[in-house]
Amino acid sequence: KIANRRKDALHKFSRSLVNRSGEIYVGNVKSSSLAKTKMAKSVLDTGWAMLKTMLDYKCAHAGIVFKEVNESYTTQACSCCGCISVSSPKGRSGLRIREWTCSECGVTHDRDINAARNILAVGHGRLAVGIPAIISLSDLAEGGCQIVNAAAF
Repeated sequence: KIANRRKDALHKFSRSLVNRSGEIYVGNVKSSSLAKTKMAKSVLDTGWAMLKTMLDYKCAHAGIVFKEVNESYTTQACSCCGCISVSSPKGRSGLRIREWTCSECGVTHDRDINAARNILAVGHGRLAVGIPAIISLSDLAEGGCQIVNAAAF
């Protein structure tokens, strides 16, 4: 019964994302490797792999771009200037840091939103992480793209 409810919720969520988006870019999170950590129960309960599979085939059917991109260093790189500053969160100890300020350009970032902006920029081919690039909010909104925090689901 719980498995059916989870599948139903994932189907509804993936359909709503596909219906309101022109392009969907996701990070290449490997839930199988995260399942070997202390967060195993939480990772397996969310059904990340199932969500990616659903998004893939629903986007293909609807003619929407779906792309899995490399998300390395997306939480560390500044989404405004592209640099990985000294103040950015690094390593396991940096996981507790939820907000940080770039020491290069002075912009304050929420860790998850910064990563989402960087993943979107990598998906559009505008940013190779670590290479400076300017990304404006109007660039992020073009083409029907939205930044969606699936972890909040």
